Amino acid sequence: MRRDHALLAMFVAAACTLASSAAAAPSLPPQPATLKANAALAKTLPFSDRQDFEDAQRGFIGTVPDALVTSADGKRPAWTMQPYEFLKSDTPADSVNPSLWRQAQLNAIHGLFQVSDRVYQVRGFDLANMTIIEGDSTLIVVDPLLSGETARAALALYHAHRPYKPVGTVIYTHGHVDHFGGVRGVIDEAAVNSGKVQVIAPAGFMETAVAENILAGNAMSRRSQYQFGTYLPPGVRGQVDTGLGKALARGTVSLIAPTSSIVKPVEQRTIDGVQFEFRLVPGSEAPAEMLIYLPQFRILDMAEDITHTMHNLYTLRGAEVRDGNLWSKYIDEARVAYGERTDVLMAQHHWPITGSARVISLMKKQRDMYKFINDQSLRLLNRGYTANEIAETLRLPASLENEWSARGYYGTLSHNAKAVYQKYLGWYDANPANLNPLPEGQSAKKTIEYMGGAKAVIARAREDFGKGEYRWVASVMNNVVRAEPSNRAARELGADALEQLGYQAEAGTWRSAYLVGAMELRSGVPKISVGSSANGDTLKAVSNDLFFDFMAVRLDAVKAEGKHLVINWNFADSNEQFVLTLENSALTHIAGQQADADATLTLTRAVLDAVTLKQTSFSEAMLTGKMKVAGDRAKLAELMAMLDTFEPMFPIVEPKP
Repeated sequence: MRRDHALLAMFVAAACTLASSAAAAPSLPPQPATLKANAALAKTLPFSDRQDFEDAQRGFIGTVPDALVTSADGKRPAWTMQPYEFLKSDTPADSVNPSLWRQAQLNAIHGLFQVSDRVYQVRGFDLANMTIIEGDSTLIVVDPLLSGETARAALALYHAHRPYKPVGTVIYTHGHVDHFGGVRGVIDEAAVNSGKVQVIAPAGFMETAVAENILAGNAMSRRSQYQFGTYLPPGVRGQVDTGLGKALARGTVSLIAPTSSIVKPVEQRTIDGVQFEFRLVPGSEAPAEMLIYLPQFRILDMAEDITHTMHNLYTLRGAEVRDGNLWSKYIDEARVAYGERTDVLMAQHHWPITGSARVISLMKKQRDMYKFINDQSLRLLNRGYTANEIAETLRLPASLENEWSARGYYGTLSHNAKAVYQKYLGWYDANPANLNPLPEGQSAKKTIEYMGGAKAVIARAREDFGKGEYRWVASVMNNVVRAEPSNRAARELGADALEQLGYQAEAGTWRSAYLVGAMELRSGVPKISVGSSANGDTLKAVSNDLFFDFMAVRLDAVKAEGKHLVINWNFADSNEQFVLTLENSALTHIAGQQADADATLTLTRAVLDAVTLKQTSFSEAMLTGKMKVAGDRAKLAELMAMLDTFEPMFPIVEPKP
């Protein structure tokens, strides 16, 4: 067996391991209601329109077999398209929504593509795209993917087909990890420190690059396993696509801090003979984001503000709600500024489109899509509709509904409408019955009791399952499982219902969420070791202020009950000072101050990072002289003993122990 075949076999085997424990409870094939729903949808959409496939294949230069990228140790794939060979069938599998099948086929196209003279993209080698612009003597790389392994492979693919030039500039369009995490695959920090390479990012990049994932990071990470189907085996009954791209690469995440920031709303620069116009769009798809216009080539790069899908105003992994009204305005401002001057619109996901008329048309439709969701959700909530009622009521206008780029493959109209409600009104629907309801477990037990007990509920639910009422069956079985976690019949029937919903889902994110839920109902929470994404690079984006905020999040209030302590922190490398105070089971800090404290610590940020990464401990740092303590040393140990450790694989579809 050739080495690459062996790696592929290892990848598939690893992906299937988590599902193997469910072998005693095999999944059901698509049921009649699912077959009917998917067939009905197929009749409503313009599948004869192949323009997207032409666009996605335009400019193809070359690729490597299966887009195979090996891990740093060479023992496993960091990325491969081989498990998605099933998508080559022109006939959608009956267990996959036909619209999602089409999007998944488009996202399976991989390789190096020429966008225009001197502008190239590597697509299908990670969740995002890497854009490569040829300067006079160096390369300008826009968004170096998620992992160092895939970024290095993407650059190697480019160099295999184009004259060699070194990378002289890296540009981050925004602070989501799939757009910066592979930076060490294309440059090294020594070259940056020497001034040979520059890194450019929008204002606020470092403050927001990891901050969004720190305070609620453990919960977000676990929830993202549902959103992306991280542990689902690829296949017609498994993971098919995320809607935004194929999947997440499995490799090494890194971060090199920007050497220069774009701070003006619109800023022009010439980089190695290439003219750039940067346009800041903070608070659109990311807290810090920017668009790029290349006037020499009449190319507009919309970063992630325009893609070939409805994006998320609310992401299922969890995050602050995005402003659809602001997002729409940014798109329109870009249309006015660049639409008539643009021959090619590209983004850092999906494929470019060509022709000024098509560019303007797409920009208008994406503008109006986000504006429609925002305004119509607000209209309905002002008429007294709840979030769920808005989601059930709202429908895109016919002029958008059949547009492939407005279909909900990643975001959906349903959960985006709920996001607008959440943004403006929050969780409470104003019905006092929902103001202080019983906790979920207690409510489930009473509900099942009122319905005649679990046995009777399951019997009736089986009848409804036969009628195709999967949403209701999933809901009521959730109550039974909450009331009786070990009820095997309820878990199996709930899994069956979620699975059918997954087979019908047009959104790759919804499909993955349903199928992961079904897997965990059948087999329990996967017993796997989940490593932290924190490393020396990513910790650079965590300010001392944010570090202390996260320490406060970890405080176990019960353990802290009745305790009071004050600790001064002095960072010798940055001359920053903080006072950390524990009182009333709350851990607060204030910068630029020192107090009459129980203990005063003097250290560098490097020592704190080493402790965070478990490369050393505070005790060892004191012993080696890397940290000095004046006062009561025991107070630091007392504080650390009160900090909680979060379980990364907490249960979601079953009650917590």
